[in-house]
Amino acid sequence: MKNLFKASNIAWQPVGYSVGLHVAIGALLLVSMEFTPATDTLAQPQFAAPEVDIVEAVAVDESRLQEQVQRIQQQRDAERRAEEQRIAELERRAREAEQQRAREQQRAREVQAQREQQERDRQQAEQQARQAREEAQRAEREREQAAQRLREQQEAERRAEEERQRREEERQRQEAEARERAERERQVQERLEREQAERARARQQRVMTEVERYQALIRSTVQRHWITDSSMRGQSCVLTISLARDGFVTNVQVGDGARAVCESARAAVLRAGNLPMSDDPDVASQFRNFTMRFEPRFD
Repeated sequence: MKNLFKASNIAWQPVGYSVGLHVAIGALLLVSMEFTPATDTLAQPQFAAPEVDIVEAVAVDESRLQEQVQRIQQQRDAERRAEEQRIAELERRAREAEQQRAREQQRAREVQAQREQQERDRQQAEQQARQAREEAQRAEREREQAAQRLREQQEAERRAEEERQRREEERQRQEAEARERAERERQVQERLEREQAERARARQQRVMTEVERYQALIRSTVQRHWITDSSMRGQSCVLTISLARDGFVTNVQVGDGARAVCESARAAVLRAGNLPMSDDPDVASQFRNFTMRFEPRFD
């Protein structure tokens, strides 16, 4: 608009000049008419010819003035039209400039909007990228945590397996030691049993030997106290004899055999009174209550 006002001021300057010139010419005409020599009663000219010249001159000047005024008017109209055209052109240019400015402003707004949209897109892209990075980092942390949990679980399983193997090895070792200990104990027990059996056999053998010896001693003692005759030859008698700890005869019972032989044998035992008795308890136990077959001897 400032450009339009400035153009309007420039366009109106010739018009102002024209109007001023026209006013100046009019003023000259008026001055010339006012100062035209009037008819002086005291000094009137004596001839009419000069008035005709003056009128003609005035007419000529007025005609020229009219022509000049017309030229000025035509020039002013031409200048006005040119000025109007120029003002119209200026206005057109101003409108075009305004339109151009509006377009440029629109383009600027569009560019600004595009920049703002690009900035928003950039910020959104950055936010999405940041979110993606955070998501990736979170996923990585979760993966690492899962891997750590897996490693810990595997480590726990490994330790549990090692502990199970250790306990199994310990159990096997203890079982092996128990088997070895049981085997040693069995072997010791067997050895002890063998030794005891051997000692028992040896003692039994010794006891039996002692029993046989004491049986022989008892027979010999009974034979010394037995009164026999030839009718008893080839006969025998079974006696059941009970002895006290010192060998004292407490009871004699007759068993299988010839009656006469048995009665005489029983009498012999009673006459003996005390029979040989071992100090060994095992041997003596064999003679607390025992059965023997007696046969008379004829030497």
